Amino acid sequence: QLVESGGGSVQPGGSLRLSCTYSRTPIINYCMAWYRQAPGKEREAVAAIYTGLGRAHYADSVLGRFTISRDNAKNTLYLQLDSLKYEDTRMYTCAARLCWISKYAYWGQGTQVTVS
Repeated sequence: QLVESGGGSVQPGGSLRLSCTYSRTPIINYCMAWYRQAPGKEREAVAAIYTGLGRAHYADSVLGRFTISRDNAKNTLYLQLDSLKYEDTRMYTCAARLCWISKYAYWGQGTQVTVS
């Protein structure tokens, strides 16, 4: 139901834009987030965005470099990745939850970002 795209290989300092499309229901009522994970490491939250005015939060490690946004009309979540670093190499996954429920219930399969 959540399908990511936009991953790939890029040099340090480069940019990518990830997309996550939710095909099930309109995302307007969902709080959404991007997570990332490297093999053998714990999954970490990268950025989250809420409904309404689109208030967002970021992990300290990506603050100022990544931008999360949403287009409710297209039912799509985005993550703009700029000034990429080697340590940003991860599998990036989007997640969705009804905003009054704390746990993310819907997850995509992920898209790989490799900085090399």
